[in-house]
Amino acid sequence: MAVPGPVLSFDRTFTPQTGHPIAVAEGITRITAPNASAYTFTGTNSFLLGHERLALVDPGPDDAAHLAALKSAIAGRKVESIILTHTHRDHSASAARLSRELDAPLWFGGPHRLSRPLRRFERNPIRKSCDWDLVPDRTLVDGEAIMAGDLPITVHSTPGHCANHLGFSSGDILLSGDHVMGWNSTLVSVPDGSMADYFASLDKVIALPQQTYVPAHGGPIADGPAYARALRAHRQMRNEQVVEAVQAGARTISAIVARIYPEQSLTVRLAAAMTINAHVEYLEGLGRLTVKRRLWGSTILA
Repeated sequence: MAVPGPVLSFDRTFTPQTGHPIAVAEGITRITAPNASAYTFTGTNSFLLGHERLALVDPGPDDAAHLAALKSAIAGRKVESIILTHTHRDHSASAARLSRELDAPLWFGGPHRLSRPLRRFERNPIRKSCDWDLVPDRTLVDGEAIMAGDLPITVHSTPGHCANHLGFSSGDILLSGDHVMGWNSTLVSVPDGSMADYFASLDKVIALPQQTYVPAHGGPIADGPAYARALRAHRQMRNEQVVEAVQAGARTISAIVARIYPEQSLTVRLAAAMTINAHVEYLEGLGRLTVKRRLWGSTILA
């Protein structure tokens, strides 16, 4: 008899206090941007790291009110770097502007790139959400210890949501970006992201010593590794649902989505279609599904 995996439970009770600096840990202050949406929850969380000398993590949208809130929280202190978890525009749109205004270099995991090359006739469905032109002054690499202002942190490469995604640890805290969020499961949209990379990065953060995860959307997760294990079990369950749907006769992404999400809203189903496509590609890589791709569409077979 199979042992059930950990149960995934989302927490959507977070109160962002948009625009106000909120201390979340020693040397870590959150300022939430006013860009709430179906994909960003209550908005992007920007973070100031440090005490007298600062780093700004994920400055967020190029929004006048948010930029004013950030500068008010900085309160004249030196910002020594602007650090990005990744280059989706809800995190990075204001980065170049603030880099100039604050005279602070940009540090992140390299220019935005796809997790794999585009196939013939394929398009990246979230290409307009990506910051393709942003180039780092310093490319951060997995495992390196850096100073974020006067706060020491460690860099962790966590691809999956996108190829250049990073997390950052300080003490018991992991800034998990969009890789692990408490309010929802992470969008994985191929070829921008990769489900295989996402699973590997979940295993990686679970093995880290940090217990409290502080994501880029929503509130802190008190037991991060347990929640990440539940996320992994949820994704594994979704793999099985995809295979079962195909075995039952679903031959397209839309047919699989209709079978797994029969009553959800259009917004949910559109996001689900992108992540189900990532599941199909992952299962194809494992040899559990076959995908026949043609100009006019794909046929999925067990």
